[in-house]
Amino acid sequence: MRKILLMAVIGLFGLQGVFAQLQDEKSVTVTMDLQPILQLDMETADQIEFVFDDIKDYYAGITKYGATILKVSSTVSWDLYAVGRSNGTTGAEFWDQVIDYGSGSGTNSIAELPLSAVELHQSQPNNGAAVATGTYIDYSTPFPASNVHNGANSLYVNNGTLTPPAITDKYIAGHSGTTALGDDAMTGGSYLTAGGYTSDYYYVIDYRLLPGLPAIFPNAFDADAVLAEDLVTANGPDSYAEPGVYTMYVQYVLVEDQ
Repeated sequence: MRKILLMAVIGLFGLQGVFAQLQDEKSVTVTMDLQPILQLDMETADQIEFVFDDIKDYYAGITKYGATILKVSSTVSWDLYAVGRSNGTTGAEFWDQVIDYGSGSGTNSIAELPLSAVELHQSQPNNGAAVATGTYIDYSTPFPASNVHNGANSLYVNNGTLTPPAITDKYIAGHSGTTALGDDAMTGGSYLTAGGYTSDYYYVIDYRLLPGLPAIFPNAFDADAVLAEDLVTANGPDSYAEPGVYTMYVQYVLVEDQ
């Protein structure tokens, strides 16, 4: 009986050796969907007010420092620009007149105030605009003296639309074109990891309005400081801004570079 049992055990081990290479395999497909992310965080007051009730403010202008902070995060190359807009009640490229102080109006008073009268200043220069051909590629030029009118900081406007600025116009970061990163676009990244407020992903924006004496908004310029849009240029001698309350808005657009 012991011999028979021993033979049975040996045979069992032999069968295990024959079938040792058998295996069963299954697989699962892993899919990754990389969605492009363009994220613009903005810190600002709901409304930025300019009240001109002193003759010195007309002449020297009023500046709102650090009124808006823009913080960018993106997984793709990107451009950032600002554009002036309104509801168009007065005209596509003009401020909306909310209140008309009729007693201060005259024959030459003009209610069509150009949106480009708004001046911007950005804390960081545009480091992605090597292809730009305009005199001013961004809004990093300090606000000029009240008697210097060159359009260096005048807000970009395009007939009330969001159409991106041309190669001769101002961008905050990046620029028009499809050449190479650094020439017309900013690389993907985030203010969270790229040096914070000293990086290309963080911009502090100041605003200025300068009515002038008379109130013609002499720093209202068309694209690239080529054509002044002040009231005298647009409407003739003796024109001036009609007293009243006006509103408009600045729209900041973060877009994938194309």
